[in-house]
Amino acid sequence: MLAGKAGKCLGLVRVAAMLLLAGLGAARAEEIPATGGDFGGVGLIEMRNARLRPDGTLEAGTAIRHQRRFWFLNFQALPFLETTFRLTERLDATSGRGMTTDRAFDLKLRLLEETDTTPALAIGLQDFIGTGLYAGEYIAASKRWWGFDVTAGLGWGRIGTGAEWNSPLALASDSFRDRPRDVGRGGTVQTGFFRGEDMAPFAGVEWSVPAFGTPWGALDGLRAKAEWSGDALRDERGGYPARRTALRGEAESRVNLGLQWSNGWADAGLHFVHGTDLLFRLSLRMDPAEPPSLALPAPPPLSARPRGIAGDEVTLAQAVFDRLAGAGFRGLAFRQDGGAAEIALSGGSYRTLPQVTARALRAVQPVLPPGLEMLRLRWWRSGTEIAVLDVPRLTLEALAVGLSSPEEAWMASRLLPATGELAPGTLRAPGPFWDWEVGPRLGLALGDPSRTLRWQASLGAGARLDLGSGFALAGGVQQALFGNLSGGLPSDSLLPHVRSDYAEYARQGRTAVSTLYAERIWTLAPDVFARASAGYLEPMFGGLSAEVLWRPQDRPFALGLDLNWVAQREFDGKLGFRGYSVATGHASLYADLPVWNLFGILRAGRYLAGDWGTTVEVGRRFDSGIEVGGFATFTNVSAARFGEGSFDKGLYVRIPLSLFGRQDAGIGSAVIRPVQRDGGQRLSVDNPLWEVTRDGRQDALRRSIGGFAR
Repeated sequence: MLAGKAGKCLGLVRVAAMLLLAGLGAARAEEIPATGGDFGGVGLIEMRNARLRPDGTLEAGTAIRHQRRFWFLNFQALPFLETTFRLTERLDATSGRGMTTDRAFDLKLRLLEETDTTPALAIGLQDFIGTGLYAGEYIAASKRWWGFDVTAGLGWGRIGTGAEWNSPLALASDSFRDRPRDVGRGGTVQTGFFRGEDMAPFAGVEWSVPAFGTPWGALDGLRAKAEWSGDALRDERGGYPARRTALRGEAESRVNLGLQWSNGWADAGLHFVHGTDLLFRLSLRMDPAEPPSLALPAPPPLSARPRGIAGDEVTLAQAVFDRLAGAGFRGLAFRQDGGAAEIALSGGSYRTLPQVTARALRAVQPVLPPGLEMLRLRWWRSGTEIAVLDVPRLTLEALAVGLSSPEEAWMASRLLPATGELAPGTLRAPGPFWDWEVGPRLGLALGDPSRTLRWQASLGAGARLDLGSGFALAGGVQQALFGNLSGGLPSDSLLPHVRSDYAEYARQGRTAVSTLYAERIWTLAPDVFARASAGYLEPMFGGLSAEVLWRPQDRPFALGLDLNWVAQREFDGKLGFRGYSVATGHASLYADLPVWNLFGILRAGRYLAGDWGTTVEVGRRFDSGIEVGGFATFTNVSAARFGEGSFDKGLYVRIPLSLFGRQDAGIGSAVIRPVQRDGGQRLSVDNPLWEVTRDGRQDALRRSIGGFAR
């Protein structure tokens, strides 16, 4: 059979020739934005092309048709790398009826950018982490010719089920002839890339329809699409590989057609696929570096320097504390040293050190004596000092009236190591101090076989009493309001049920004590921080936790160690324990990577289920404060013993709440974990030292210098 199909590989030459001819006189593709495909990434309809979104683009959306619904999150992680997470509600391939869920992760790598004479070239892996039902690989070339974007490619696996051609790799080597296919329960890293005897060509064209008038105005951004798919299947009832005549789920047609409209932030399309189904696609996207945001209130005007203030230093310190309280801060200490004013503060609605500094000066300017020319700000968080910044007062004054720039303020400032030490004679504000908050909570769980998404909305309240010297008492309560999280299926885990009984906690703990603990956070040495916590540390575990972190303020790395002994709490969320206990802890390395604003975290140690292993996290930080990243944990638990998912992994997005038009130092976080299992799970405390102290580093200061103007 291989020999009988060998001549068909000559079609590769024809494809290359067509692309070359199409490129004559062509315009560069980057002049016209790419559009999304039905599987979530950039593409034609169901086939991918060699196009990519602009670097950093974050896109979320859905594609819906009969018996299949895709929900996807697409991130242009690097200029040449597209990543896609996809959750599919599909026909149950085992029974041929009913719906089940499927989770997958795709990658597309651009090999060549388009030039005036050559096409763009990309290689991709579809469902390379997942059940393998959609697993396939492809090579695609795209070339724009006037208003047409022409794509041709080759597909293997699911994308090669058309099977017109033999793979040249299989002809060249017997090791590529057989394609292993082990459809697991999800989360498995697929192997056998570009293997298999069968291969299928695919091709398509996207036409940018010229703008035309409508009763509602000119319509621009409309694309017409047509493709010949390499995928011969409509659904998964027949399985593959197999002869096409035996495929009960075979598509009526491999020609797909569609119309799609795009603007700067949305894609909406209507596609006719498989010769039988009408599909609707909708996605929204944004640039995390310049996200849509609501305007923040203008900063208060900066008062002129006073001629003087009557009274001694105690009176001045109290006036400073009162002014800081009026601006939402908590004044902790004040000292006047010659021509410098040293102010220690905490709290406030501001996320970055430059903005804290600028707002603090605006607050205390009316009461600071005119002769104080240098401001030393000591920024405290969760009971410990995380940053010390020296900045000339005159520089901030000039910036406030438009006579200087944030860059000049940054150059004139100096970041010092955090020591937590206040000089003799410093006047301290009397304590203790209370903090409290009440707000909504949202719990999410993906991957339950009986329901694609389980969730629970709750009302939570928390309080913290700072006793001084880093000591504090803290706690919180939570009342479930509505949702379906409690309907999750019972855990079938072979490991200790450290996380997979989340449905039991939701059912029995509708009114729960989420945390209740004593804690101390303090500075052991310059830029060396320590934490000790005891009590009900999180909703599922309580016990003892200790941590130390060396975080040099002027270096791109930090080192940490946490050690914990914890016991599992009762499902009702009250004060009882279930009898399971474990010693757990990790050594951690935090590092800023030298390219594309990337950062990485590497952990090694023992997890809550008693397993040993390593967690790798890589993320990308944008100057807006948005972070997008992913993590994976590999332990000594086998994939079979781990259960569905094979190993712990997930994606996350962190968004500053200040982007919603309200001054707020908080961060909204969403973690997408395809399935919640017990392997590779860490203790979750309220104040991990890296999160407490990371904003006090030189890198964070540099990224947020615009805050000096606010």
